[in-house]
Amino acid sequence: MNTYTIYDEFITLGKLLKEAAIIETGGAAKHFLATNDVLYNGEYENRRGKKLFDGDVLEFPGFGLKINIVAATADEIAEHQAELDEEARVKAIVKKINADNKKTEMRQKSAANNKEQYYKRKTSKPKFPGAK
Repeated sequence: MNTYTIYDEFITLGKLLKEAAIIETGGAAKHFLATNDVLYNGEYENRRGKKLFDGDVLEFPGFGLKINIVAATADEIAEHQAELDEEARVKAIVKKINADNKKTEMRQKSAANNKEQYYKRKTSKPKFPGAK
């Protein structure tokens, strides 16, 4: 029997299917549940929004898979939160770097455009009033 640790009070069936890599996207949960048998505590279940709590058992007879849902300990929750915080920190850094790169790129394009406009003005013939 496989175990799946939840870090909140509950997890939905669709989210668990995605996080356990049974399906690739959350949108595939509805189709998966419609075409495969899933037993929730011994009862057939096909609602992707079904809330799963500590102590619940999921069975997938077609795959020979059984998952026991367990609640995380306080240490596991703290470790998980630290991982989420680090992930958020890295995402913020990447976002800032991307924004800085975009600003630099825009400045370079603007400078190139200004240079091009300057040379266009230099090479055009001067126009004198009354001259044809």
